[in-house]
Amino acid sequence: MDIVRIIIAVILPPLGVFLQVGVGKHFWLNILLTLLGYVPGIVHAVYIIARR
Repeated sequence: MDIVRIIIAVILPPLGVFLQVGVGKHFWLNILLTLLGYVPGIVHAVYIIARR
């Protein structure tokens, strides 16, 4: 299931984080990072998914 989440995180990073942790501080941080730059959002999302 983590592979599917990582693929989703590459396409739409906040959705990957939402599927992993729900709506919380990591979700909002990822939205901010994605708005500031797409790549930081992807890196954060993959980190959150791989960490758990």
